[in-house]
Amino acid sequence: MNRDSSAVREELLRLREQTQIQATALDGDLRSLFEASRSSNADDEHDPEGSTIAFERAQLTAVLDATRRRLAELDVALRRVDDGSYGVCERCARPIPAERLVARPSARTCVACASRR
Repeated sequence: MNRDSSAVREELLRLREQTQIQATALDGDLRSLFEASRSSNADDEHDPEGSTIAFERAQLTAVLDATRRRLAELDVALRRVDDGSYGVCERCARPIPAERLVARPSARTCVACASRR
């Protein structure tokens, strides 16, 4: 692994750690919300606050799912750094522009290929 890939790996590890902390916090928030709604005898259908609880639960679940997907994407990016394929488009094998990798470090395709989806 060369110096550039070491720096990329370090940055990806830093982002992964931040994302893992966020996922852990979101998971805790979701568990707390479930516990609070279990201990309450609120009826979501008839309680004016019920829809708020259901919305909050759905929103937290969606954000946690997105955070877990980001963790998985960062893990794939780290494997790509290790095998030397990081920064190379999976579809066309051309280099992924540095600007795209700065904006989206886990990018696996170049802009042209990503826009063809």
